[in-house]
Amino acid sequence: MTNRFPALRAELIKNRHSNIIKVTFIAFGLAPLMGGLFMLILNNPEATAQASGLSTKARMMNFTVDWTSYFGILIQAMGVGGMLVFGFVASWLFGREYSEGTAKDLLSLPTSRARIIHAKFIVYALWCLALMISNLLVGLLIGLIIQLPGSPFPALVAILPHYLLTTALTASLGTPIALFALWGRGYLAPLGFVSLAAVIAQIISAAGYGHYFPWAVPGLFSGISQDVDLQLNSISYLVLAITSLAGYFFTVLYWKQADQAK
Repeated sequence: MTNRFPALRAELIKNRHSNIIKVTFIAFGLAPLMGGLFMLILNNPEATAQASGLSTKARMMNFTVDWTSYFGILIQAMGVGGMLVFGFVASWLFGREYSEGTAKDLLSLPTSRARIIHAKFIVYALWCLALMISNLLVGLLIGLIIQLPGSPFPALVAILPHYLLTTALTASLGTPIALFALWGRGYLAPLGFVSLAAVIAQIISAAGYGHYFPWAVPGLFSGISQDVDLQLNSISYLVLAITSLAGYFFTVLYWKQADQAK
């Protein structure tokens, strides 16, 4: 397939041995580690006494020592932390050409500008998918190591649709980040935007309007908040869908129309 799509082949080759891939997997792997720590603290009275802050946090989130709660932590990490990690991935994929001075070289490929940007979005989706699978596998491994009671598979089957939908909602917000990377001609502007969006999401959610802010929707969907005033509705998903589609459309349009003299 890659022989038929030189732009996609070029993207896969460029990123195959990048150290950034390892960084994102390591960063995302912190979530199951933290979840395992929560489980150990709740299951060990002596550890609870020595780590009262973490214990209080775990109990406030209604965690219990079982696979369902543990997978719930992974889902919430996807909805909140995934926004930052996926945003970093989008920033890197779409901004590195400018930071490394290879944007003009990319345009010399015998393919259209639209296919180049579509190839980047395909690699972004595959990268997010790989992170999702990796996080789940690491979580399973850690859960088995700390010997959570029972079999993980009934809980996994029950939470898998929620986990997949949370991932899809989170990854869909990478399209506006891609636009900022092209507009800012690098990855500093999109990284700044991701950080700002995360802060605003927390503020707006605290004010009770997070269900209308697209960057707060994945976190709320993951179950990070139990506040009845922050329940999602059809408008929440509509706002997120419009944001994602607009980001994709304007990213392609900007790449096709922008002057690539530098």
